[in-house]
Amino acid sequence: MRTVLLLGVVLVASAGSACRGDNPAYGVAYSPSVQGGNPAHGPAVIEAYGCGACHTIPGVRSARGLVGPPLLWWSRRTFIAGEVPNTPENLVHWIRSPQAIEAHTAMPTLGLSEQEARDVAAYLYTLR
Repeated sequence: MRTVLLLGVVLVASAGSACRGDNPAYGVAYSPSVQGGNPAHGPAVIEAYGCGACHTIPGVRSARGLVGPPLLWWSRRTFIAGEVPNTPENLVHWIRSPQAIEAHTAMPTLGLSEQEARDVAAYLYTLR
């Protein structure tokens, strides 16, 4: 009985870790690099496209929106939109074309260039 209880505790803890992104596949402090992205340019791109109208984004003064999810601790997330693994390429794809990943998402296609999306993604991965 004690072994079953211990196994149950381990399974619950593992499931909770996977939801937070603290899993061995990504590591506790998942910090990927976005090929060609410059995190220093991300906040300016975020402001220019008005992302803060929907999202709260740390480090971006105007980003206090409550329509979309807050983007706090982005690097710890396991999934993007609950659909695809949180990887640099998936995030760039999501930023540029969210309906291609989640057809009924409220997130609009804003017309970011590939470079702008890479800069935003690189910045989001600094949010730990």
